[in-house]
Amino acid sequence: MFSRRQLLQRAGLGFGSLALADMVSAAPSAEAPTSASLGGLPGLPHFAPKAKRVIFLFMSGGPSHLESFDYKPYLNEKQGVEFPESLRKGKMLPGMAGSQSYFPLVGSPYKYAQHGKSGAWVSSVFPETAKVVDDLCFVKSMFSEAVNHDPALTFLQTGSPLPGRPSIGAWVSYGLGTDNRDLPSFIVLISKRGVDQPLSARLWDSGFLPTQYQGVQFRAAKDPVLYLSEPAGVARQDTRNMLDALNKLHAHEHAIRQDAAINSRIEQYEMAFRMQASVPEVTDISGEPEHIYEMYGKDAKKPGSFAANCILARRLAEKNVKFIQLYHPGWDHHGGLPRDFAMGASEIDQPCAALIKDLKQRDMLKDTLVIWGGEFGRTSYSQGSITKGDIPSFGRDHHRGCFTFWMAGGGIKGGMTYGETDELGYTIARDPVHVNDFHATLLHLLGVNHERLTFRFQGRDFRLTDVAGNVVKPLLA
Repeated sequence: MFSRRQLLQRAGLGFGSLALADMVSAAPSAEAPTSASLGGLPGLPHFAPKAKRVIFLFMSGGPSHLESFDYKPYLNEKQGVEFPESLRKGKMLPGMAGSQSYFPLVGSPYKYAQHGKSGAWVSSVFPETAKVVDDLCFVKSMFSEAVNHDPALTFLQTGSPLPGRPSIGAWVSYGLGTDNRDLPSFIVLISKRGVDQPLSARLWDSGFLPTQYQGVQFRAAKDPVLYLSEPAGVARQDTRNMLDALNKLHAHEHAIRQDAAINSRIEQYEMAFRMQASVPEVTDISGEPEHIYEMYGKDAKKPGSFAANCILARRLAEKNVKFIQLYHPGWDHHGGLPRDFAMGASEIDQPCAALIKDLKQRDMLKDTLVIWGGEFGRTSYSQGSITKGDIPSFGRDHHRGCFTFWMAGGGIKGGMTYGETDELGYTIARDPVHVNDFHATLLHLLGVNHERLTFRFQGRDFRLTDVAGNVVKPLLA
């Protein structure tokens, strides 16, 4: 015979904290507008959503807007010319090149061309993305407040440069709940490649929100979620019997204490039990048709590659997972940019385009919001020398003043470009979009008024957009 405490301790050994952390409450809200949604706040969504789910393709490290989608021929014309003093205004330049005495302008080594009916400018290292530009909305006037990686990553993912706030996915899960009781509502995938900047789990943490809203990382390994599988020698039916017995004990205690947390606790165990069946099924992409692998590119069958993660993201979207976050590191190009940027682009270009086409052919793009971008952009001047001998080897420093995102589907107006930078790609010339504005727009597409999604913590109400943010209405279809 076990005591209740011993039974609780032994029951948790095979389920792992990550699996338990992404639980949802058992009962749907009586006021929820969508009967399929479970665990969301009463009254949410605030209005009819355009997007049911989000896939965020995050390029960690700060990809250069000048080598991707923000065409600046003036930089090539003026290559080697000193960066204008008028833009420095006597201040130290942001980033890590403060010790430089000379800041030569440098143009992109890649050719640009216009594509699609929209005539969007795209670098030659993104040939597949160029084929889907009429589905994309390029936002070329993003700007941030943080210029170093950790605070900039944190700011983009949580709305604050300081750690401790809930991530976007956690806010979405807290407000809207889940449409699939067998999988976490917020799932994180990280490309299995060299990492130039560390990715901390607090980027997908729930912060001061209840822990069931934090993101769950799926790994490219035998056990996609750590400690989820049964311990050696334990049969699944034995676990089922144990949970049934545990449930009776909880029901008995609830009858005495009338504590809602008791019911929530047993549902956490039940969710982990369901995940033991649902996670292996959804993460096994081996049954995908050959034409899907060909669509996503040469790395599609390589576990943990960005291509494989994009296929998995589409499968999770089909299962109505609410927020799917992909991280692809490798974009911190302080040197060797002409070679290394093209290598990074070759890893993500075809999978990104394939994801758009795949969702579209399944009639899912219309209600799936896909986002591409990083934590900041790069400078229009070279960090270090432009060449090493006769070989272009320059780098670009961090730049928070302007960078480019693209968005597609889920209520976004495709085939357009919003915002503009100056001829150097250094300052915003038109229609700035702050990170808080981006967050407000994302929530709006999900049917959420960003000013009304709040959580009281330490005596005041917090929200993803803090005390700022405006919906960028021209982006909306």
